[in-house]
Amino acid sequence: MLSFLNRLVTWWNGQTIGTQLFTWRKGQKVGEDEQGNIYYQTADAKRRWVIFNGEAEASRVSPDWHGWLHHTYDETPASRPMVHKPWEKAHLPNLTGTAGAYAPAGSLRRVQPVERSDYEAWSPE
Repeated sequence: MLSFLNRLVTWWNGQTIGTQLFTWRKGQKVGEDEQGNIYYQTADAKRRWVIFNGEAEASRVSPDWHGWLHHTYDETPASRPMVHKPWEKAHLPNLTGTAGAYAPAGSLRRVQPVERSDYEAWSPE
């Protein structure tokens, strides 16, 4: 009962009831990525969407599928994989709010803050 209520009022725990009904009625599955996210489109291919496997976090969509979702590519990455350049970095999730988030050199969040040599405290004469 709690999972039903959770799905009814939240959108970040997977699909909502409305999205599930729309997917049953109009959705055609076109593919799935390595994280288990499932991608759908309507019969006329005008609407495209993703059902996340777990938490709905936009950074979990790979660049290949992102291009397909935004109508940049007509073919899905499953049917026509993108050719990646050797200088491209691997896809990373959004690390904001986690221990792995970026902290600049002078940040207090760093485990071992870097000693600043470009600053001298002012003292009145």
